[in-house]
Amino acid sequence: MRAGEVAERAGVNVETLRYYERRGLLPAPQRDPSGHRRYDEDTVRLLRAIKEAQAVGFTLTEIGEYLRASRRSTSPSEVLRVRMAAKIDEIDGRIAGLRRMRDELARVVGCACDSLDHCTCGAAYLARSGREAAAPPTVLHVTNGESAANTLRRTALGGAVLPWQDVLHAGPVPAVPRPELLRRRAAFLSDCGWGGRRAILASLERRDTQLRRAFAERMPVVLWFEHDLYDQVQLVDVLALADAAGATPSAIVVDSFPGKPGFRGLGELSAEELETLWPARRELSAEALETATGVWDAFRAPEPHALAGWVARGTPALPLLAPALGRLLEELPAPGDGLSATERTALRAVAEGARTPAAAFLAAQEREQAPFLGDTWFFRALADVGRGSRRLVETRDGEELPLPPPLGDGRLFAGASVRLTPDGEGTLEGVADRVELLGIDRWVGGTYVGSDAVWRWDADVQQLVAP
Repeated sequence: MRAGEVAERAGVNVETLRYYERRGLLPAPQRDPSGHRRYDEDTVRLLRAIKEAQAVGFTLTEIGEYLRASRRSTSPSEVLRVRMAAKIDEIDGRIAGLRRMRDELARVVGCACDSLDHCTCGAAYLARSGREAAAPPTVLHVTNGESAANTLRRTALGGAVLPWQDVLHAGPVPAVPRPELLRRRAAFLSDCGWGGRRAILASLERRDTQLRRAFAERMPVVLWFEHDLYDQVQLVDVLALADAAGATPSAIVVDSFPGKPGFRGLGELSAEELETLWPARRELSAEALETATGVWDAFRAPEPHALAGWVARGTPALPLLAPALGRLLEELPAPGDGLSATERTALRAVAEGARTPAAAFLAAQEREQAPFLGDTWFFRALADVGRGSRRLVETRDGEELPLPPPLGDGRLFAGASVRLTPDGEGTLEGVADRVELLGIDRWVGGTYVGSDAVWRWDADVQQLVAP
């Protein structure tokens, strides 16, 4: 074939064909006696393969490297698998970045600011070229995440809104200086697939700076939080920072709302409903700040004795805190089956007929007295017991569960058909131990739970079982 025919059949133009030849992606063609290039079917197939590789994200440089490596290797398919795995990691990073962009866009859409001078939304931050606000807001509202934050921005209360976004009940929260703690949290969240370490760390540092500046300038700070574990640990973090700064914020902390018997959080309230809570704000007492600092220290301790002590004594100054801490300790393995409360609830949901992780999540939410896990973190817990040769749950095809989001495809994971394995059934019956079957690698605050240090929590008698 001549060059024009090859290009037409491969779906490229002749200049692209010539360019690929110059880059060494295509082998030098043979020439006929008159000097014209002559091509065969192999060239057409290779051109199509190159275009397909570009379509899934490979650059021409990467394609060229693979082709050269495959010509040298006795196992070119293995070379391709290694490069494909690296490309998957790169794509996962892009997906996480896109999720962050989507969250920020949602934040901007929900913003009702009248001026860019003090607003904290992404549009205002960009308009100021990354500079901090020139005119401070009259009040700083601090809440658990973007759902409630966006609604607060639509109220008539004014001020700036700061979401305290960190899942402190998951991953390491050790007793280290604040800068190192933020680095550890950024590394954990990044490893879970939520974006690059630098970007996450910058976000956490900017969050802390905004709160500390409000305290230093004696700006009114109002904390909006709920009763569940996710919120209560965030609240303790904020209050410990306030105590260290000598500040006394006000708080609106709720576990119910009139007319909503199934109340689960501030995020389900409208702007008008949030405004009705404003008169209920109360300045926190010195005892509440002292309690928060003590709990924060206990939460980050390398052993959970002090945390269990707070659960036993109660926290009268912060009445919703002790039950949340008790639920946190239930994320330690139980003495009989080695399961955390989340893992046990997930397995029971599957045993009782939940056919997909999505269905198991909904069933688990109904079992929780104070639901605190989003679907992504629930999927992560389910995936932890759905991998390995002694896994407790698997797909209906007898395979390991796929990677959970955001590292894996969220729709694929949520819709996978699942079932318990014999080991899973035995663990639920209490005749097998999850830790012995799968090992364990988990943090509960500052306490590391590993094969050499398996702390357990007996929820029936509210007692720790030391390693």
